[in-house]
Amino acid sequence: MMDIRYSCNQRDFKRYTTEETRNEFLIEKLFVKDEVTAVYSHVDRMVTLGVMPVTAPVSIDKGIDIWKNFGTEYFLERREIGMFNVGGSGKVTADGTVYELGYKDCLYITRGAKEVLFSSDDPEKPAKFYCVSAPAHCSYENRLIRIADAAKKPCGDAGTSNKRVINQFIHPSVLKTCQLSMGMTVLENGSVWNTMPAHTHERRMEVYFYFEVPENNVVFHMMGEGQETRHIVMQNEQAVISPSWSIHAGAGTASYTFIWAMGGENQAFDDMDTIPTTELK
Repeated sequence: MMDIRYSCNQRDFKRYTTEETRNEFLIEKLFVKDEVTAVYSHVDRMVTLGVMPVTAPVSIDKGIDIWKNFGTEYFLERREIGMFNVGGSGKVTADGTVYELGYKDCLYITRGAKEVLFSSDDPEKPAKFYCVSAPAHCSYENRLIRIADAAKKPCGDAGTSNKRVINQFIHPSVLKTCQLSMGMTVLENGSVWNTMPAHTHERRMEVYFYFEVPENNVVFHMMGEGQETRHIVMQNEQAVISPSWSIHAGAGTASYTFIWAMGGENQAFDDMDTIPTTELK
């Protein structure tokens, strides 16, 4: 079943308990053997999915009744989707065209693809496809972007524990999309902070997916308004929904990697409302 999350406003959020915060924004389990796991957020109507094919190919339309929530005949009739493989090597077949995805490779599929199938090359090392889908009003071209071909933006500093490389995949500098942007930020060993100084962007929401979190470690994901922050303790291969009014930053007990996905009015990566770190509360 699709998990539907309704929009929360910042005034009500101030009164949330830890359990309510986690239930509203945290996506705890994305990868289930031979299933499609989907969370539909009414924050910009974004859908976050996990697909782990093991014994047979898995269709994005598995559990077809799920997609009736959109009022369309098939999932991508009015949507675009981006996906990363964070598991073993695998394939995605979109309307008969086969794309081979290795670890950390990315695939963008434009609006209108009717049949999307996921498969693993080795059931002992299944692929794990992490996907985010946004509404789309126009179509472009499907494109496979390998990790080596991503636009790389080094930033941060070891002295502030946030030295990292931002890999832009589904981004205006790489390819055209309707509104979806996605990328991957890799923290260097010894760095644990991401997205500092914190910021918001009223024009876009985000979804963060944390992975490569070492065993027995966690990430403290910061959210809420800059003057009244909260946190969610996250484990490996979990995602979190961040509304436009919320900061989205985090610190781990060890280095990790995360995938960011954005949807909204613009795709200008540097268009943000920065909050000085000393003003956070």
